[in-house]
Amino acid sequence: MRAQPTPSLRQALDEAAATHPDEALRVLAAFDASILQPGDRLDLTTSRAGLKIDAAIARSAFGRIGRGPYRVTPTTGAWKAPRPDAAKIDADTAAILADAEAGIILPRLSLDRTVDALRSASTNPAIDRQIAALESLRDTAPSAPGVGRFRGGADWYALQLQRSLGTMTLAYAERRLFSELNRLHARATHLFDQIGAPNGTVAERYAELWRDEHFLYPDTDAGRTEAITDMNRMLATARTHIPAAFGTLAPWCLNTSARALSPQEIAAGRGGYREVPTPAHPGAYVVDLKDIRRRPRWTLPSVVAHELLPGHMIQLGLEGATPPHPLRIEYASAFVEGWGIYAEQLAEQAGAYTDPHDALGHIHWLLFRVARALVDLGIHLHGWSIEQAGERLVEWQGEPAYFAPFDVELARIPLEPATRVAEAMAWLTIADTARGKPPVAYHTALLVHGRQRTDDIRKVRS
Repeated sequence: MRAQPTPSLRQALDEAAATHPDEALRVLAAFDASILQPGDRLDLTTSRAGLKIDAAIARSAFGRIGRGPYRVTPTTGAWKAPRPDAAKIDADTAAILADAEAGIILPRLSLDRTVDALRSASTNPAIDRQIAALESLRDTAPSAPGVGRFRGGADWYALQLQRSLGTMTLAYAERRLFSELNRLHARATHLFDQIGAPNGTVAERYAELWRDEHFLYPDTDAGRTEAITDMNRMLATARTHIPAAFGTLAPWCLNTSARALSPQEIAAGRGGYREVPTPAHPGAYVVDLKDIRRRPRWTLPSVVAHELLPGHMIQLGLEGATPPHPLRIEYASAFVEGWGIYAEQLAEQAGAYTDPHDALGHIHWLLFRVARALVDLGIHLHGWSIEQAGERLVEWQGEPAYFAPFDVELARIPLEPATRVAEAMAWLTIADTARGKPPVAYHTALLVHGRQRTDDIRKVRS
């Protein structure tokens, strides 16, 4: 009897993505990673690593596979589809009630926000039924926002961190984040002293600097044009430093610019977004400047580094040329934001923040990443209330990032457990592994075959 042919890796990965993790691992067991091309090898090893974690989650007391523990939130669920399907919305509603029987209910503040979001949707009897189901749970919804209150929730959170990141203990992540927080506060203190800022805490000094008229753009069309011009000037300088860090890149990777939202986009309520470059189309970061008085000039050099060069435009551009399988995209999702944050540090090494005010802007963006990661841990592992978490953000960061007001972050973090920790630890793993390595060889190894988990990042030899 002739043996059945082994399916191609791509076909097997597609099959794995559509089945239970245990069965998916059996589907992928026939493949030998050592004989595959590098991109295929990363697809396979990343998928296996993530599926093993999902298999462990499925066997755990909590047992919720996916990026979050809740079926429906203000941003997720069948109700968010462009053409909502009543049967799928009702299936979500049934799942919400089944979860409630198991004790998994949205925290009260998140439940109220979800109901408000559902009420803003187009009239739909299935959505009305979902609203009624959620409202029936309000009296039993917990006030504490973290998943640590659930049976098995802390163990699930630990697995969730590794799901999108790679091997990492919570204890190590917390130690590393606090170490970075202290380092950044010390640097900021030195720089504030250097510019002669009034005495006070780092948070207080940032709040004062944020309102210094000398660095604020006028809230006019001319002011917005000036900000975009400044960003494109910064981008032109950044482009000249790319060879030292990356060697020779395809020219289209660097074919990108900053531009403002159009009046039509502003009227529609759209926020900033990216257009990733391809060989056929230039890239762009379309900047939200609606509240331009919250965008001091010294905050923008890091934005250029993160969103444009050497940040997302290179990483996502190269990855888009040979896209990873969706399972790798899922199980190495933290890498993308981690690279963007690391790119801000690459810009510092290239001399982008020689003005101490620009350096303070760079540090503030890093404080934003570290502070919200520590708040993620605080809410979900240490039982912090939203009020306690908010106090820590103010204490550590002082001022919110433009696109992430504190109340917005404090609404998202309870619904996206471990996400902010994973992003910050992807960055710190990339940065820590870079020490002592030739930059061109290291960055090429990191980017040429697309995103990676921390286990693979640590193996990079250059």
